[in-house]
Amino acid sequence: MTLLGLHPVDALIVVAYIIGVLLIGKALAHGVKGEKDFFLGGRSLGRWFQFFLSFGTMADPGQATTTASSVYRQGAGGAWLALITLFLTPYYWFTTVWFRRVRLTTMADLFEDRFGRRFLATLYAVTTILMAIVAIASGNVVALKTLQPLMVKDPASYTVQEQQRVAYYHEFADLRAQRTAAALEPAKAARYDLLKDYYDRGELQPYVTYLHPVTFYLVSSTVVAVFVMLGGLKASAVVDAVQAILVILISTMLIPFGLLRIGGVSGLHEKVPAVMFNLFGGDGASEYTWYSIGALLFVQIVGIVGSQANMTIAGSAKNEMAARFGAVTGGFGKRFVTIAWAFCGLIAIALFGPNLSDPDQAWGLLTRALLPVGLIGLMIIGLLGGKLALLGAQSVVLSGLVVKNLYEPLLPGRSERHYMIVARVTVPVVLALGVGVGLYMNSVVAILKFVIVLLVVWGVPITMIFLWRRVTEAAVRIQVIATLVFIAVIPSLVPAIPTLAQSEALTVMTRERTEHVRRAATLEDVAAGRAQAAGEMIARTRVIEPVSVFFEEGVVRTNPADLSSPRTGKGLFRVEAYLVSLLGFDVAGFSPAMLMTTRYMVDGLLPIAILMIASLLTKPTEPARVARFYARLKTPVAATLEEDAREIEASYADPGRFDHLRLFPRTNWELTRWDRYDVLGFLGCCGLVGFVLLFFKAVLVVGS
Repeated sequence: MTLLGLHPVDALIVVAYIIGVLLIGKALAHGVKGEKDFFLGGRSLGRWFQFFLSFGTMADPGQATTTASSVYRQGAGGAWLALITLFLTPYYWFTTVWFRRVRLTTMADLFEDRFGRRFLATLYAVTTILMAIVAIASGNVVALKTLQPLMVKDPASYTVQEQQRVAYYHEFADLRAQRTAAALEPAKAARYDLLKDYYDRGELQPYVTYLHPVTFYLVSSTVVAVFVMLGGLKASAVVDAVQAILVILISTMLIPFGLLRIGGVSGLHEKVPAVMFNLFGGDGASEYTWYSIGALLFVQIVGIVGSQANMTIAGSAKNEMAARFGAVTGGFGKRFVTIAWAFCGLIAIALFGPNLSDPDQAWGLLTRALLPVGLIGLMIIGLLGGKLALLGAQSVVLSGLVVKNLYEPLLPGRSERHYMIVARVTVPVVLALGVGVGLYMNSVVAILKFVIVLLVVWGVPITMIFLWRRVTEAAVRIQVIATLVFIAVIPSLVPAIPTLAQSEALTVMTRERTEHVRRAATLEDVAAGRAQAAGEMIARTRVIEPVSVFFEEGVVRTNPADLSSPRTGKGLFRVEAYLVSLLGFDVAGFSPAMLMTTRYMVDGLLPIAILMIASLLTKPTEPARVARFYARLKTPVAATLEEDAREIEASYADPGRFDHLRLFPRTNWELTRWDRYDVLGFLGCCGLVGFVLLFFKAVLVVGS
């Protein structure tokens, strides 16, 4: 007997977990007395709560699905989508201090405080709410894609249409394997093209699931809403503490079962092509080479501080060291579980082969194929708990922006109880909007890439505010609006306009290429007669299939059953690649790695150039206001709130109090000299970065 495809034991574990987290929210509701308790935990969270908040925000289990999916598609290099922030961890040692020392509630407050005008605060609140709704949608899609393979129908109960869809999937997988080895005869090639269009749409699956998007999104989001409305940020921190243990468990428990099934690490290397273990790409189909990874790192550096979560988490710390400790330890904890996620992606290649119609479901398929009863339930609550922790923190952040930067300025002077009611009502509203976006965007990797570039919109001006006195309010307006249009509005509008989405000029594909390589034979090669023994070096020909140049999720036919129907772009439009094509570059000859590099370099450089040029051409901010801002930014956080208030007043009375620490005292740059803690922390972080890279490399080569 099963309950929606789950064994009763697994179903009971899930129900017990949901009841447990709701009871936690109810228990902590009594401690939420006002806005500071709800939004910032009373600025009283110590090192371990900071660790749990940071780790929970950075290492939500949804990224396990994303990383495994990316590695399944690209090989070990696909892990860089999540692992690239490894190189930012030394940067966190300093940025967390910035956000704690400004002593503000929301990131929007930063703009009003720095420039003395409300417009940018309102614009930040509105745009960040929209961007965070995309992140909430990502959490929904990730959880759905992971859980769908765990709640499947018995084949005996399939309808005729469902039987046909599953049969088409297996036919496509067989044709793709044949096509990789040699050219298909015309009839098979036509059949392959037909089925591939269904495959690209995600309409071919090896199973039929009980879990449907609308129902799942509504039920799970309701649980999150009730939980957060009760307990606020502190409740999220408590659940994050439990979640940290669950994340470690679910990130590692697939590995021993997977290795046992495929014959250990030696079996993994026999079944998976050696090129897939390359940390820096491997063949022409990979997006991850040294230069594309460098571009991804660049866009992350300029964008990572743009998230409101930075102000919320660091601002809730009781002191600077707690903020630093939480950000760094949470960051490095995430790097190690990322390696486990990547290893699971390689196991998926060995277990399922290269033809999963929806690689986003690789994690769920591994769970169903490998784990026994009971552990499946544990995996589900780990994934649901990750969604709860991520969406819970996101919704607290958004409610803070809505209340402090949109609602309260319009209706000032109301009671704190009134504003708390608005904050709580905001939570289910933004979660509902996240459901709507999740139904529109279906690829977790595409959503993650979109979120990365969206952070640049505000990451650039926030970084420059901390570092450069010459930034002006008018320049930030120009840069933010121009960047939003360039990387968000145009990419979303083009696919929605049929004339553009179906244009021959925009539906162009990269040219198909054939690679001739020598590699060690796998057991599959031996079975196919291509080698006498596993490990023997053989010559292989690999077809690198075309990919869409301008659309993130590819190009499909408007009518998949009609090979003569026009093609249309799917997913966001890559305006960066189009801009480069207008400059005369042959973008159809670009590799996937070159397309990704183009996107990230343009998205990172353009807003910096706009902001700096516009700042130099516009009127500077009032010097006295600027001086007070940097005086407070350089004032260390004191042990108590009362002592801290006295230190701030001393800095306001003497804005040049810390000017002796400036590296360039007669310029507009606000870089300061490092103290002992700065140096030791930075060097320690750099050493740990090197250790993580060596550890990941060792994991990839063991057993080869």
